[in-house]
Amino acid sequence: MKKPEPKKLPNLPWMPVTTYKVADAAAIQALQRGDASPEMQKRALAFIINVVCATYDEPFYNQDAQGQRNTDFALGRAFTGRQLVKLTKLDLSKLNQFEEEK
Repeated sequence: MKKPEPKKLPNLPWMPVTTYKVADAAAIQALQRGDASPEMQKRALAFIINVVCATYDEPFYNQDAQGQRNTDFALGRAFTGRQLVKLTKLDLSKLNQFEEEK
């Protein structure tokens, strides 16, 4: 007899992230300590942007009252991820010019 599949938790934006690996946690911890290698820094940032913030996931849930709250929460996570992505691509020379004009 085949074992029943474990129940999967619903994919709700407010639920804790549980899909990390030891290497992800190690990269985040090394980043926090300030001793992450370049590869660990990239892994940590990719994990934050892609998994924790779910930047590129579909953020919309059904539109009943609870679904709207889930959508709002997911959009907040994705917004944080987009801000991080924007900072990784920002032209620093233009930002320096803007700061000098102030």
